[in-house]
Amino acid sequence: MTPKPNLMLASDRFKLGIFSANCSGGMSITKVPERWEATWDDNLKLAQMADEAGLDFLLPVARWIGFPGEELTFMKSVLETTTWAAGLLASTKDITVITTVHTAANNPVVVAKQVATLDQIGHGRAGINVVAGWFKPEYEALGLNLPSEHTVRYGYAQEWLDIILKLWTSEERFDWDGTYFQLKDVHSDPKPYRGSVPILNAGGSPEGRGYAVRNANYLFTPAIDLSRSITEVQQVKDLAAQQNRKLDVVTFSHCVCRPTEQEAQDYYKYYVGESDWAAVDYVVKMQFATAQSFPHDLLALIKERMAAGHGGFPLIGSPTQVADGIEALHKAGFAGTTLSFVNYVEEFPYFAETVLPILEQRGIRTIRP
Repeated sequence: MTPKPNLMLASDRFKLGIFSANCSGGMSITKVPERWEATWDDNLKLAQMADEAGLDFLLPVARWIGFPGEELTFMKSVLETTTWAAGLLASTKDITVITTVHTAANNPVVVAKQVATLDQIGHGRAGINVVAGWFKPEYEALGLNLPSEHTVRYGYAQEWLDIILKLWTSEERFDWDGTYFQLKDVHSDPKPYRGSVPILNAGGSPEGRGYAVRNANYLFTPAIDLSRSITEVQQVKDLAAQQNRKLDVVTFSHCVCRPTEQEAQDYYKYYVGESDWAAVDYVVKMQFATAQSFPHDLLALIKERMAAGHGGFPLIGSPTQVADGIEALHKAGFAGTTLSFVNYVEEFPYFAETVLPILEQRGIRTIRP
């Protein structure tokens, strides 16, 4: 069968996706009663809404334990990412669905088979987000060691991915005698439709950026200060070009879109004011202790954004203002952004109805056939 287009491989428009809908709370560390519960039924409804609206991808967060706070555990309930992706690929028509996979917790031979199966289910619409690890308590919960050295984390992740790519491209059985893996007489069928799938990585350290430059189609990184982002995005693209590779950069955003700016700001203040600040402090502490994704000199700004949308770029305002924010990301060099909402199913339809047409009018996105 001829594969369907994988929208993450298209180059004609700024990519939009949905992020973290598989996790309770989504991206907002808030206690408001309408906060996202991440049930399967709501995930399915949201995925079909996004597919119908013409969005490009769905991206989950892989979590095994949540983030404790004073009154709630943020991301306490989480739908596992690969089975989640399988269900959504079987229930959608055009949208790309990405699984997020921790290298240390998942055997590469198994992952090669799982992702190829996802691509079969979606007829070429699967993707993978590779996570080398950052949340130490989660690794301890799984009985795993999170190396403090980023060179070790990404050395392991490199060999892990090299095995997967060889399994996807080799017709012959092979042995593997590496630093981290010793495999005997392995092979994997079926294979992805195109021999691979779009690869995302969110490395923030120099080692992580190097990994993305070598392997990924997309580097996933925060947009805290767009003046910095312009330089950062171009530097990453230039590094990839030096290796004869094309690497695009995507970020993540949190959206509060209402008919007027005042309504949006009022809702933003309401739900951020109801944040579980103990959980916010814990998330920030863990990010700064073991990851290098967020700039440390912007802690105060990051703390509020972490409460609002896990550090995502704020898209707060009227439909025109939200479109302006997305256009600013586009002008900064980003190839796309994910979106999150306090309650995705309740809020996404208004975004789709009002913001997407503005982006099409401005030529930032083309109307999907």
